[in-house]
Amino acid sequence: MFSKKRFIALLIVLMMVVTLAGCQPSGDPDPAEEPVEETTGVKEETEAYTGEALQIYAAYGGLDEIAQKFEAETGIPVEMLSMSSGEVLSRMRAEEGRALGDVWFGGGIDSFMVAAEEGLLHPYQSPEAEAIEDRFKDPDGYWTGVSIVLVTYVVNQPLAEDLNVPIPMTWEALTDSMYEGEISMPNPGISGTAYTAVASMLQMLGEEDGWAYLDALDANVPYYAERGSEPPQQASLGEVLVGISPDGVNSQREGYPVEVVYPEDGTPWWHSPVAIIEGTENVEAAQKFVDWTLTEEGQAFLAEVSPRPSTRPNVPLPEDIPTLDELNLVDYDFAWAAQERDRIVDEWTERYGN
Repeated sequence: MFSKKRFIALLIVLMMVVTLAGCQPSGDPDPAEEPVEETTGVKEETEAYTGEALQIYAAYGGLDEIAQKFEAETGIPVEMLSMSSGEVLSRMRAEEGRALGDVWFGGGIDSFMVAAEEGLLHPYQSPEAEAIEDRFKDPDGYWTGVSIVLVTYVVNQPLAEDLNVPIPMTWEALTDSMYEGEISMPNPGISGTAYTAVASMLQMLGEEDGWAYLDALDANVPYYAERGSEPPQQASLGEVLVGISPDGVNSQREGYPVEVVYPEDGTPWWHSPVAIIEGTENVEAAQKFVDWTLTEEGQAFLAEVSPRPSTRPNVPLPEDIPTLDELNLVDYDFAWAAQERDRIVDEWTERYGN
């Protein structure tokens, strides 16, 4: 038989067990089996890239939209620094291997070729470049053409009616005295568009006749713009009749009353490349940007925000972008234009510089 004291002690122990059991919530997992927090794909992508924003020197339309699209698809933040081809080349030369930028996107192909020769570009053979024709890319991977830029000009239609002059359909027509003071053109020393136009004239006509043509054109140009975007803006606003530009379709899309002229006596062109800048510390992120611009999806998006034909075949293009078969493209020697760039720009500056 239990004594009274032993009975009371046993009763106390049983009460303590019941009390402790009631404090433990039903179904609590063992601490060693606590569930691991799940992560989303977005978070994993963000954690995968912890570097600084990709710095891109760019001469391309729709830069804000391009930056947002690329970051949304890759998680890599981008800062677009808009500048002309000449400005980019000068900056890279000044940096002397201390790259402040990571990628060069868009601009004159001649400047890219010069930069490659001077060791300012980092070679990269993108797997996406396999779908692109050899004529649109550097054999050593220093640059790859993303799109085809057409050197055209836009004409303000209401102003043509007010001035009672026809819309000029050829380069030769632009030298007529009826267009005096009505033509806006960028400085070829800082604009890839203008340099391609000048070099094309020298190739089509020969240097002697080419400079004679540029002399006659100069008589109708009141001053030379410092950026390639100025001439189409001036023509769109009716400040001048003609603006030499690669972006005439943009002016039409924005609702301006302009006609885009693809000169019948030869439309100059170049492939607008993308390249990695030598000395960058963000090589992997830079490669991802290059890859993205060369995919079919990336090129279709680029054509939407910056209307140009693509270098990659079979990319669906907007209806307002002509096919290359519809144009009289200049037979352009890119290597010659790159090799002779400094000489041509120097002579142009001596003849027409302000």
